[in-house]
Amino acid sequence: MKETSEIKMTQEIDLMENATYYVKDGVLEKVDSPPYGHGSQTIVWQHGKPVGFDMHYTKRSR
Repeated sequence: MKETSEIKMTQEIDLMENATYYVKDGVLEKVDSPPYGHGSQTIVWQHGKPVGFDMHYTKRSR
């Protein structure tokens, strides 16, 4: 029988908070929210790993 070493890591997040997260090298990273509440987030991947994110937002005048 082949033995494998498996490390299991867990992280707790608040499911009542609206947020976007990604995991890179076992670390949970929270993506910043758009500063004015309206916008989009794009996570940039390279070689199978997230390397950053782009954020676009709109400031609405009232």
